[in-house]
Formats: sequence, C-alpha cells, structure tokens
Amino acid sequence: MEIALLFAALVAGLLLIPFGLPGLWLMVGAALLYSHAAPDRVGIVTILGLTALAGVAEVMEFILAGRYARKYGGSKRAGWGAILGGIAGAIVGVPLPVVGSMIGAFVGAFAGALAAELTIGTDRKAATRVATGALIGRIVSVAMKVAVGLVLMVWVAAALLWSGAR
Repeated sequence: MEIALLFAALVAGLLLIPFGLPGLWLMVGAALLYSHAAPDRVGIVTILGLTALAGVAEVMEFILAGRYARKYGGSKRAGWGAILGGIAGAIVGVPLPVVGSMIGAFVGAFAGALAAELTIGTDRKAATRVATGALIGRIVSVAMKVAVGLVLMVWVAAALLWSGAR
C-alpha cells in the first residue's frame, strides 16, 4: 500500500513539472516520507541523490532561458530579462485553468528578453530573434526537468528493487 502511495506521489510530481509547479520537490518529499516509513527500503544515499538532482535541475531551469537568449545573439541583460520574465510569468500566469502558469512562464521569458533587448536599442527583428531563443530555452528547461523527474522515479524504483533483493 505504501509503495502505491509513493508512486502515486511520484507520478503526480512528474505531471506538475510542465506547469511550473514544484513537482521535483514533491517527488523528493514523497521519497523522504517513505524513507521514514520504511528506512530499510529507501536510504540516505537515495534521498541525498534525489535532492541533489532536483536542486541542479532547478538551477538549470533558470540558467537555460538566459543562455538560449544569449545564444541567439542577446545581451546579458536579455538573459536576465528572460529569467525574470519567466519567473514573473509563471507567478502571474495566464487566465487558463491548469496550464496558465506554464503559458505565463513561456510568455514571460519571451517578453522579458524582448523588453531587455529593446531597452538597449536593439532593432525589433534582432530583439525578436533573441526573445525566440529565450522561449526555446524555457521549453528546453521544462523538458530537462521532466527528464530529471523520470530519473528520480527510476532511482526510487531501483532503490526499492535493490532493497527487496537483499
């Protein structure tokens, strides 16, 4: 029964990630709770590994939008605009149920990079290209976090299988 609840929480966390919600941390929290319920099944190495992977993924999420903005010819200012715009967009969201925060983060990354480039005098066409790069970076970051979520699920499953084999 506990394992079913653990995997339900892991799947729920995985489904939350694309919407800009803290799905990775839900997954880590579920594994941590399970480790307290069954300390012989999920150990400290697994919990520390999951936490480290989730932390790296969170940092990379913010870095990727800025990096892609710069890759597409943007300034450091555009990179920061993409990062801050993505955060603001996720918080404000778009008035659509369920997907509003995800769309808001995408729009915010684009708008933040665009505004940052336009304020330093970049022409509209080049600024739009930079903003498109920021949007692509945001999409890549969501895909990366979902991939990390899948790795977390596999790690927990492997820990459970390993502990059951002993």
